[in-house]
Amino acid sequence: MNHTTVRAKFYSDNTGALIEMPVILTDVGPLQSLISYLLSMHGVRSFSWMQKTIQAVRLLLDYMAVNHQCFEEPRELFKTFVQRLYSGTVGEDGLDPSGLFWLPMSRKDVEQHTRNLSAYSDWMAEKIGTESLNPWRNATRFEEMINWAAYDQKHNRAFLGHSWDQNKASETAKRVKNVLLKRNQKVEHNGVKKFPDERIMELLFEGFIVPGRQNSRRVEERLNLKDILITILMHFGGVRMSEPFHLYVHDVLLDPIHPERAMVRIFHPSEGRAPNDWHDATGKVIKCNREAYLRGRYGMRPRDQYFSTDQLHAGWKGNALDSELNFMHVHWFPAWGGELFLKLWNIFLIQRALMNCNHPFAFATKNGAPYSPDSFSRAFARAVERIGMTSAKMLGTTSHGCRHAYAYRMKDSKIEPVIRMKAMHHHAIESQMVYTQPQVDEVTEALDNAAVALNEGRHLDPPDFLTYGFEDVDPLGLMSGANPKLRRS
Repeated sequence: MNHTTVRAKFYSDNTGALIEMPVILTDVGPLQSLISYLLSMHGVRSFSWMQKTIQAVRLLLDYMAVNHQCFEEPRELFKTFVQRLYSGTVGEDGLDPSGLFWLPMSRKDVEQHTRNLSAYSDWMAEKIGTESLNPWRNATRFEEMINWAAYDQKHNRAFLGHSWDQNKASETAKRVKNVLLKRNQKVEHNGVKKFPDERIMELLFEGFIVPGRQNSRRVEERLNLKDILITILMHFGGVRMSEPFHLYVHDVLLDPIHPERAMVRIFHPSEGRAPNDWHDATGKVIKCNREAYLRGRYGMRPRDQYFSTDQLHAGWKGNALDSELNFMHVHWFPAWGGELFLKLWNIFLIQRALMNCNHPFAFATKNGAPYSPDSFSRAFARAVERIGMTSAKMLGTTSHGCRHAYAYRMKDSKIEPVIRMKAMHHHAIESQMVYTQPQVDEVTEALDNAAVALNEGRHLDPPDFLTYGFEDVDPLGLMSGANPKLRRS
């Protein structure tokens, strides 16, 4: 079955409000059940979740098109489909008669596709009466034990775990999905390194220059201020790369306690409190959230509701918010980061005021359109290379390395984990650990230093291999120490 993904707009009533979302278009028309399912989840699940569900359904459609005749029951087809996501479809001879030529997927991706398809299938079984692709069944004793172990781990880490219903947990532990997923391997995250603090000023003031204007005496002509401000927010405020693109001009104020610093609050893209500069016909301030503000005043949607390929798209993660107004307070560390931001922000506001911007977002392109995360990523990479560094995630020289540097700086300063959790807007204290895991070179150095101390203290002497009968198999004295080139000085 041929199919493609298109954008569609839906009106559910006679008002002007519409819903835009991805739709799968097949040879016989749009996939109606999927449309109904996604519409039922609108406002409940994120836009990115919809796109991932579409991707999973398209994979299943591709598999069904070439393999449906091999199975008598849908659940058997689905079970083998999941196996092929794990294994790929190419044989040892390099051939694939089906023509799919899938490479093996990561366990994380397979789990996500399977869960999304299972939820969609369960919804169809309930609403339409179709047979579920991945039905529930009674768990074996071993599976029930695994479920209880998982529940116990979550329960012990949950702040409100004491309020959980034990009877409900008992019933849940007795059921499993028909298709079981592979257990994920425990991985210690040490792949992303931090951006080096000793190079950050060089990056800001020598990397983010305007080509051809680098010798100008005017700061606003010489430097790309918007890129510098975004980088300061990440490196000294710890925000994620996508979050500054939800910042409004209204969201930067003088800190009432430390007026030499900027007080920056990044509001939730849709639920955050809107600014007080929108008035009705009587002049009264319209109090609403940011989604209503954007739609009513600017004809826009929150940036996380656009397709990921759109210039306006900016992601948003489910961060812990600091207020009932639904914003994150940027915590500067060190504090002078807030002073630096404020000085440059005041200059940037003059530039921003001269732009033809029909939107409230702080950062914009030269023609006044909202600045995009992709454009910033490219600018960041160019700035890194301009100061003689290589842009690479494993070196910590991509934009995300700044958030890691922020977390490392707090850890090295002996700041308590609970404070680090609040500063980075995590929900759980364990979430920050990925940002402060020791790197391979740090572990190696620590063990080497410990080995030197151990040898100097003579706490553990190297063995005399001659006493273990190695003389006949060690003619060169490699293990006995008889080789003069291997003796200690």
